[in-house]
Amino acid sequence: MDAIMNFIQATGFYQIATGDWKVLIMLLISFVLLYLAIVKKFEPLLLLPIAFGMLITNLPGAGMYHEILFAGGHVNWEFFGGNPITPEFLAELESLGVSEAVRNTVQVGESISVGLIDVLYLGVKLGIYPCLIFMGVGAGTDFGPLIANPKTLLLGAAAQLGIFMTYVGCQISGVFSYAQSASIGIIGGADGPTAIFVTSKLAPELLGPIAVAAYSYMALVPVIQPPIMRLLTSEAERKIVMRPLREVSKREKIIFPILVTVFVALLVPSAGPLIACLMLGNLFKESGVVERLNKTAQNELMNIVTIFLGISVGATATATTFLQGRTLLIMAMGVVAFGFGTAGGVLLAKLMNLFLKEKINPLIGSAGVSAVPMAARVSQVEGQKANPSNFLLMHAMGPNVAGVIGSAIAAGVLMALFG
Repeated sequence: MDAIMNFIQATGFYQIATGDWKVLIMLLISFVLLYLAIVKKFEPLLLLPIAFGMLITNLPGAGMYHEILFAGGHVNWEFFGGNPITPEFLAELESLGVSEAVRNTVQVGESISVGLIDVLYLGVKLGIYPCLIFMGVGAGTDFGPLIANPKTLLLGAAAQLGIFMTYVGCQISGVFSYAQSASIGIIGGADGPTAIFVTSKLAPELLGPIAVAAYSYMALVPVIQPPIMRLLTSEAERKIVMRPLREVSKREKIIFPILVTVFVALLVPSAGPLIACLMLGNLFKESGVVERLNKTAQNELMNIVTIFLGISVGATATATTFLQGRTLLIMAMGVVAFGFGTAGGVLLAKLMNLFLKEKINPLIGSAGVSAVPMAARVSQVEGQKANPSNFLLMHAMGPNVAGVIGSAIAAGVLMALFG
């Protein structure tokens, strides 16, 4: 009889019935995200593994992820080896502001049995997965439109307005610290790996909500951007036809990633890992001498890392950290970030037209929010609605890829300021 009772008490059903009912809400949220990924196809490549990671981490008794191993903003290596939890460690976490709910997940003298997600999450915490994702992005990106029309680099920079305006908004709210505000602001870069990279360094306790917000809003770019683009432009501006871009030589395409790596790494060293991996992947593509590496970076490596990254990030969305009022505020600030980012690119294009002989269609400015190539496609669609003979896609790719570089630089600046 004792054996039967021990079995019953070890089940997740028993732990839910006698424990924290909030896990049921988290399971429901994971089901909703799985629905959005599978049925609605909202960024499914990452939203699906994130949702599944959220599902398994909130199953009581599974023991796949232990927040305490990463509490306090860094990896607590000593407890990976099975060392018992000490009173000094818990006291240190309390002084660092770690919530009581997280501290109560372990007791003094208890040894932690390291789970699957604990090991996979090290790739996020150490900044490995986002950098490898950037390598794959670089391998599949053509910087030709940006090189052919360097002015569009300014549009990519202007679209980062959303990052800094959101930071200001978070500070005004009085709810978030400087580091947390910076992490929330980076959602405006519309670049999931960058958001994860910055948050894992500055505010790991917000990684789950920020990752969900970043990828959810990236999927909603075709919904969020068009109303803002139409509001800020006239029909005549949307009809502007731009001349075809000049052909960019292979030499230019090879030199570009090398120069950008050197310049950005010297200007903002903390952005070095992201930019270096992005440009290495692009050099694989443009050099033409390492086709096997290029294909691996774009396909096998990218796919494997995407799985690990998604599951690990989703697993951080536990009931103790996700179900808080600030999560709703993070989701709201994500909309603000995308809105200001879109507006910044469009308004700078309008300003530039006051001084340019060859006018820029302001619609391409909205593509500076990154989200490659979705944002560029939105510019193309809106342009063709105003003028069916207008083709803006390649022009919009200039600020679009500039936005990738811009978001990485902005991330480096924030980490340098608050890291």
